[in-house]
Amino acid sequence: MKAKIREIVAKTVELPGGIDRLTDTSDLYEAGMTSFGSVQLMLALEEAFDVEFPERMLNRKLFSSLATISAALEELAPAGAEG
Repeated sequence: MKAKIREIVAKTVELPGGIDRLTDTSDLYEAGMTSFGSVQLMLALEEAFDVEFPERMLNRKLFSSLATISAALEELAPAGAEG
């Protein structure tokens, strides 16, 4: 799942240094992601994983790293879904 998330981030968010230099816990905002970028990322993730982020999850912290995104998607993904 993290590889797919990494691919979506790379396609959706303009990061000055690129995604390859980031670890799963690197802060995406510190790496250059904007608020607009996080909205674009959220929409791309919802489409790719066929989920909808509930309002309680819509915060800066959720989209701050690949690890936090992955944890949220694991919580939302239907049982047995591939990622």
